[in-house]
Amino acid sequence: MEIKDERIDAGKAFDWGRTSEDYAKFRDVYPSLFYEKVAHRGLCVKGQKVLDLGTGTGVLPRNMYGYGADWVGTDISPEQIAQAKHLAESDNMNIDFTVVSAENIDYPNETFDVITACQCFWYFDHEKVMPNLSRILKKDGRLVILYMAWLPFEDKIAGASEELVLKYSPDWSGAGETKHPIWIPDVAYDYFDLEDHEEYDIKVPFTKETWHGRMRACRGVGASLDAASLAKWDAEHRKLLERIAPDSFEILHYAAIAVLKKK
Repeated sequence: MEIKDERIDAGKAFDWGRTSEDYAKFRDVYPSLFYEKVAHRGLCVKGQKVLDLGTGTGVLPRNMYGYGADWVGTDISPEQIAQAKHLAESDNMNIDFTVVSAENIDYPNETFDVITACQCFWYFDHEKVMPNLSRILKKDGRLVILYMAWLPFEDKIAGASEELVLKYSPDWSGAGETKHPIWIPDVAYDYFDLEDHEEYDIKVPFTKETWHGRMRACRGVGASLDAASLAKWDAEHRKLLERIAPDSFEILHYAAIAVLKKK
């Protein structure tokens, strides 16, 4: 499904379905600590029903499945959901994946103990989404927002790869990340209180091939470039990594969590 949003990439169209195979293969890279930070707060654990918005290929529910929660995952992209279903079924995981946008979810009042949004929160129409999330959360329910990004000004390889993305997608708004708390829109505070947040450095291991795949699966590359431009980027990025990267390495990222409690 092609998406255009003036808040993102200056309105350049992107479609996660075009990169779903790469996304499934190369974007499941969060270290175990990323999930432990959630579970150690008593969230997404046994006895809870959890809705994962913008689930993509189901990375969050699949990796937290062992903590025992009952998961539902939704995403606007049919291709992403197809990958999520395939991966979950391959590991005998019982997760309910559904194609629907965050703006159009429609569950009964007080259905979920926790709602998660990992790597997707900024895409939503918050004026429409926030009251609905409050409605479908149980009393004292939590909205958990998660994020992880490489730090291009602190990591040489990440910075060089990002520069190449910007060569092909100069309006890509995913560039230039620095460590900071997750942004919460003002409307959220009409329905939620910010209960907790944390930002922390984290190193993620890669090989040249897996880092190349991770970059190709980003919005500024595989989800938006035409076939000819993608082929040129692909060749140029491989040459770049041959020049600057060892066979295996770590990329410095920061991760962040924000926990909002229903009023």
